[in-house]
Amino acid sequence: MEKVTANVFTETKLRGCNPSYVTTADGVVVIDTPQLPTRAIAMRSEAESHGPIRYLINTEHHVDHIFGNYYFKGAGTVVHHQGVFDNFMVVGPELDPFAYAAEAIPTDDPEGRAIFPDRDVYYADPNKGEIVFTGDLTLRVGEHTFRLLHTPGHTPGQVAVHVPEERVVFTGDTVFSACQTWLMTSNVDQWLGALEQIRALDVDHLIPGHGPVTTRKYLDTQRSVLLEWKTAVAVAVARGWSREETIERVEFAERYPVDIGQEYMMDYIQKLNAASLYDKLTAGPPAPGR
Repeated sequence: MEKVTANVFTETKLRGCNPSYVTTADGVVVIDTPQLPTRAIAMRSEAESHGPIRYLINTEHHVDHIFGNYYFKGAGTVVHHQGVFDNFMVVGPELDPFAYAAEAIPTDDPEGRAIFPDRDVYYADPNKGEIVFTGDLTLRVGEHTFRLLHTPGHTPGQVAVHVPEERVVFTGDTVFSACQTWLMTSNVDQWLGALEQIRALDVDHLIPGHGPVTTRKYLDTQRSVLLEWKTAVAVAVARGWSREETIERVEFAERYPVDIGQEYMMDYIQKLNAASLYDKLTAGPPAPGR
């Protein structure tokens, strides 16, 4: 794993999110877990070589950030924002998270097949939150402070983890560094606010949900990506384009590559982003009383 500071480690070169951990004088705090089974087991072993795992924090509910929790059972207390807890591995109309996790095994982790659980076994105990909170939460471990900041936008329960002693913030998917941004069912306006919330932090290192470690300066780039997507779809709506026309014509595939292991999903991401924004921008106001 990449050593960001004396006590902060992350992995940016695996399929899935950037799983990380922080070592302290009183054990280890894990932030997001690897999607791939053998990588999850290896990361747990490496983290525990620095001391017992005290907490496991998931920054969001998407499968690439949480599936590895299954392999961390018995290692520390799992901490979730209410939005993460409520949506943890829930099958939705766009994605079956368990099937998505299984899909990566033959191509990205064939050795993981032997330890990949059956669906029923997995859902009987996926290792979700024991501490569940709303708003923000601060944890102290040894001499380190972990500020869990609610930064909704990419997902409703999105959390950034600020560790001031290391001058580091783990943003989760509020930041996609130098790779394609997945909008999915996000709230772009909230997301823009989350970027400003992170900008206010006094940090040297920004560890994104995907892509290389970066700095606060990259927040400008992430903001521009969100604004470009929203503006392009808004212009399409203003021109009277249909949903199908918008999905076909609005895309930013040339801007960045897809993150590791998802290269085949470029077209899917472009269509999903355009469709999601089109639906939101054409939905109209909520019904009275709602």
